Amino acid sequence: MTTIQGIPYETALANLRAKTPELNNTLPEKDILLKNFHPDYSDGARVKLAVGANAGDFCHPDLAKLLISQPLIEDYDLAGAENVRTDVLVIGGGGAGATVALTAAHDGAKVIMANKLRIGDSNTVMAEGGIQAAVGADDSLQRHFDDTFKGGHQAANKELVAQMVTDAPSAIRWLIGLGMDFDVQNGDKNGYLVRKKAGGTTAQRILCHRDFTGLEMMKVLREAVELEKNITQLNRHPAVELLSDEHGRCVGAVLYDLERRRLMTVHAKAVVLATGGSGRLHLQGFATSNHYGATADGLVLAYRMGAKLRDVDSFQYHPTGVAHPPHMAGALISEATRSAGTKLVNGLGERFVDELQPRDVVAAAILREVREGRGVERDGQVGVFLDTPRIIAEQPDILKRLVTLGHVAHKCGVHPESEPLIIHPTLHYQNGGIEINGNGETCVKGLYAVGEVTGGIHGRNRLMGNALLDIISFGRRTGAAVAKVAQTELPYKGRGGLSHIYHFQRAMQKAGVKSDIKAPVLYPNYGHFDLQEHAGKYCVIA
Repeated sequence: MTTIQGIPYETALANLRAKTPELNNTLPEKDILLKNFHPDYSDGARVKLAVGANAGDFCHPDLAKLLISQPLIEDYDLAGAENVRTDVLVIGGGGAGATVALTAAHDGAKVIMANKLRIGDSNTVMAEGGIQAAVGADDSLQRHFDDTFKGGHQAANKELVAQMVTDAPSAIRWLIGLGMDFDVQNGDKNGYLVRKKAGGTTAQRILCHRDFTGLEMMKVLREAVELEKNITQLNRHPAVELLSDEHGRCVGAVLYDLERRRLMTVHAKAVVLATGGSGRLHLQGFATSNHYGATADGLVLAYRMGAKLRDVDSFQYHPTGVAHPPHMAGALISEATRSAGTKLVNGLGERFVDELQPRDVVAAAILREVREGRGVERDGQVGVFLDTPRIIAEQPDILKRLVTLGHVAHKCGVHPESEPLIIHPTLHYQNGGIEINGNGETCVKGLYAVGEVTGGIHGRNRLMGNALLDIISFGRRTGAAVAKVAQTELPYKGRGGLSHIYHFQRAMQKAGVKSDIKAPVLYPNYGHFDLQEHAGKYCVIA
């Protein structure tokens, strides 16, 4: 959070109440705005990777330190570790992992889900605004494609985008079939789905369940997983390393059982990384909306194995994270609030941006106001106003439709009908990640990836609602693909090992790169988790 001074809260509040905010039309051109104010373009935001499949490519420096690091374990740590075998190992218990597991299990595969925390403890439940799907008569798959590709700065993989938007209508039908509720017009259960407009879209395309769509989605996915006899869940089992055979194929993973404090190995015909993003690294000191386990584990494990990454210098900062009070910093206020008509206002009482521009533009515009001294300062925190009093006066039922908005305001000690919330961009989404094809395959044989850990689908900026669509579209396709592998591949007979680690370490040595950092970090640094200390006498780890 920036410490730049702004306009004192009481003065800014008087300015807000004194007039109806009008758009001041002072924003520079988009490219200039982003270059000067978006965090991805700030000094020190990028370094070139020295070794690995992406040597020479740009990466955020904090992430680069983890990608080119030392492992948490060595071969000898696996001596005596419990070993289990399965058809498919899914690492990650969010919406993407659950969708893969359900689809693969439905197609006959035996699946183990290894969840760092518990199933559902993920960024999926943080996705409040909705899911995109071109289901309206005034919309089309082409418009959805065009909006997505343009919003991502024409940097996405066109084939992946086309596949995702084409899958959208069937993804919605699949979710409804699982029991997911969507808002319908006039509350009529037999009526048309409510469709809303989001930043960067040219049509009303967002389908939602109030303003906690991701939570509703994860609820039905979790219930379906728990009823599926072909899925075994291993909660509180973070992955600490992948396993490779003598040909470099991924044949499983090493998990750490938090409750029994010991390592276990899982061998599988296919391994799927669904580990989510990296917000809890708090890049450039930003607060984050991400769940506790979002620490880039999947990127670290895949890169060490030899997987190709892309766009790992691109991150999304959601415009409306809470700025005040400090203990709530980063908590998300859904884009549905801006979609409903809520305005962003600076300390001078001016509306300074079209709130339904793409997220990177709105976030950069807010950071511009703060940096140039037009923000709102309260108790040392600086942001801008989210003008809730005005929208509630215009739409008295809005807090019934946007339940989470009221909950967040209550936690902030704010009465939103009379007091505006102070907001500031929050680290929200990892735009880049592991390169995949349309079936979730990486360039490493046996290794798949799905969800936020992947790259290429959203380009260098994601539109609201496409994250939830991404995990369903690619989750179902990846689940079907690994189920076929389970049917055709013979079980791996060996024990697998960590030879890929030693190949990577030799590459580091050859390039003159040294690192004392051990990764994946598993939990944020303020969690004070150390695998060696936690394992204690129960584990061989030195």
